[in-house]
Amino acid sequence: MRKKRILLLSEGFGAGHTQAAYALSSSLRRLSPRVQTKVLELGNFLNPKMAPIIVSAYRKTVTTQPRIMGYVYRHQKSFNRLTTLALHRLFYTRTQNIVRQLRPDIIVCTHFIPSAVVSRLKRLDTSFKAPLVTVITDYDAHATWISPQVDRYLVSTQEVAAKLRRRSVAAAKIKVTGMPVHPNFWEHPGKEEILEQFSLKDLPTVLVMGGGWGMMNDEVINEALAGWREQVQIVFCLGKNDRLLREMQEDPRYSHPHISLIGFTREIDRLMEISDLLVTKPGGMTCSEGLAKGIPMLFHHPLPGQEEENCRYFTAAGLGELISSLEVVDKWMNRLLHNYGDMQAKRKRHLEEIARYHPLQSAQSIIDMLE
Repeated sequence: MRKKRILLLSEGFGAGHTQAAYALSSSLRRLSPRVQTKVLELGNFLNPKMAPIIVSAYRKTVTTQPRIMGYVYRHQKSFNRLTTLALHRLFYTRTQNIVRQLRPDIIVCTHFIPSAVVSRLKRLDTSFKAPLVTVITDYDAHATWISPQVDRYLVSTQEVAAKLRRRSVAAAKIKVTGMPVHPNFWEHPGKEEILEQFSLKDLPTVLVMGGGWGMMNDEVINEALAGWREQVQIVFCLGKNDRLLREMQEDPRYSHPHISLIGFTREIDRLMEISDLLVTKPGGMTCSEGLAKGIPMLFHHPLPGQEEENCRYFTAAGLGELISSLEVVDKWMNRLLHNYGDMQAKRKRHLEEIARYHPLQSAQSIIDMLE
């Protein structure tokens, strides 16, 4: 009997959407030996020359003109139809052939663009039978995620489910499963082994992350954190921002035994395991990974739109704080030094509380649809 085929589609606009797809792929294969999975960044796969140019332009806009992204986010309903049609014609005219060639039993989208394109294919092609699952990878639901052809929405919280219902999505199509975090983030390997692997010391540790694009490049914040280097260990994880990594390596302020500078790594789960505080851009996946590890979070300059909504959700839940001033940084550094035991006890209680949640719920929901 042939294995059930699950096609997971994402896009390269930020690392989190594709991370979610790979996390689901790993969880699905862990749950069932009867499935095979394939992850594609659809635009990059179908048009490998043009897609990186568009992603690069998007990245530059996000970095230099975040207000434009905020405007688009707030007015996404008026952009939705035109954008979907344009992208469909530019990049995805071969999507139908790809789907017919791979013959998936179910299609899972972790970005709204492939979800919109597959929805359009389902509407135009009556022979298209595979169910479409859309996984919303933030703590908000904007109009571009929504299409009548989506068979199931997997969402992070009851609040996101309520937002979908207010946008006239039928409750039967919505399932609250939490974010599809990679199974590694729910495991707790030995601390000593990780410290040795990364040549780190057994000290109160701050992990500074800028996501896959390395956007945590605020010199004022980084310098303020480095000012605590005599008492606190700081790990700067700079993603694919090689220029910033070189600059910091050449800067004497960051040349210290208690400061580590790391480029792109696939072992964030291990670094989070030995960290006591996470300083990050509030991307949906990074926040969810921090949640799974029980680390308090400080949020750096949320981008207008999804990051603002993610930040709002986690701060309201008492799981993090916005860096509104350098006093916030100093407050948390002092907590690490003078209330470390209390912070550790709170983290332990948090991990005990979330342990009752099934970390593979998103993947299990997809398996259930197959069966």
